[in-house]
Amino acid sequence: MNYRTHIVSSLAEIGQPAWDALVARQGKPNPFLSYAFLHALHESGSACAETGWQPQFIVLYDGAELAAAMPLYVKSHSYGEYVFDWAWADAYHRNGFEYYPKLLSAIPFTPVTGPRLMAVDAAARAALIDVLRATQQASGVSSTHILYPPEEEAQQLAEAGYMLRSGVQFHWLNAGYRDFDEFLATLERKKRKNINAERRKVQEAGVVLRRVRGIDAAESDWRLFNRCYRHTYRDHHSTPYLNLDFFLRIGRTMPENIMLVIAERDGEPVASSMVIHNEDTLFGRYWGELEHVPCLHFETAYYQPLEFCIEQKIAVFEGGAQGEHKMARGFLPTRTWSAHWLAHTAFADAIERFLERESGGIESYIDELNERNPFRRRISE
Repeated sequence: MNYRTHIVSSLAEIGQPAWDALVARQGKPNPFLSYAFLHALHESGSACAETGWQPQFIVLYDGAELAAAMPLYVKSHSYGEYVFDWAWADAYHRNGFEYYPKLLSAIPFTPVTGPRLMAVDAAARAALIDVLRATQQASGVSSTHILYPPEEEAQQLAEAGYMLRSGVQFHWLNAGYRDFDEFLATLERKKRKNINAERRKVQEAGVVLRRVRGIDAAESDWRLFNRCYRHTYRDHHSTPYLNLDFFLRIGRTMPENIMLVIAERDGEPVASSMVIHNEDTLFGRYWGELEHVPCLHFETAYYQPLEFCIEQKIAVFEGGAQGEHKMARGFLPTRTWSAHWLAHTAFADAIERFLERESGGIESYIDELNERNPFRRRISE
């Protein structure tokens, strides 16, 4: 079948109805793939050419129908990706080669697994991979990286010549708990005791917490969250990736997928967190504090969202990138994937050998983590 191929720099060129309709046809889509989320990243200036995230989405049309699409960026750095290739870039530079620009298929600043090869059927998906390969060859970039695809997409990319890399995240699984106490009862005694102690410290500090659904959030709530978010980045001597305009945009366009947790003491705000969710999965995203309160991070970013999952019967809480400390709070290791292509043959061979060794280490790491399962009895995955 002959498809019309376009490279677009703005989702407005595709339109929200066509984009969201394609997303809805994918297996296990998530809110981060929505037009509302991606368009807000671009239009707010959070992910754009000026910040090193130049949108170059590949789209295929079958007549007037959007048949396939891939979120794709030209990157001039490796910030905000969560699959680290800094050592690869350094090796390139030490040998007199330029690593940037590179092509990256990912949701900016969002280490969440989801479709990257979005298509209406297998034929359109295969054509999309062919166009990606042709694009990377024609563009002269050093490499292409597809981050956090589902395993079945990763395997398709491997068959097309991409090298696979695996990693580990920590996800909480809802076993149909009636309440938070029933969840706690499944944990080892020491883990249960520590969680209760952490929550008690927050209460004894006089902190009051409230959950604000996105549909109920006022602009003042978003401004508060932004203050907390930026303050914490500043405390860590970092530059925040996102801005107030982005938060206000998603607050207007996808409020049904958002919950804020706001912590106050003596009537004054001290911290806030934001999670994004759909009907079956909650994704931990951002947090910030204006004043340090011991254990408040765990309460706002983990325990309040966990209670929300139980109340709303949400099946999975994805805790985000890294963090073995999540296991002590009931999160279990889950494998993630990425796929990579490098133009320079010698470097590609060296990285392939590295990935083979790293893969063995990941297998051993997951086995070790599973031996430290925090539950009194194993929760079926």
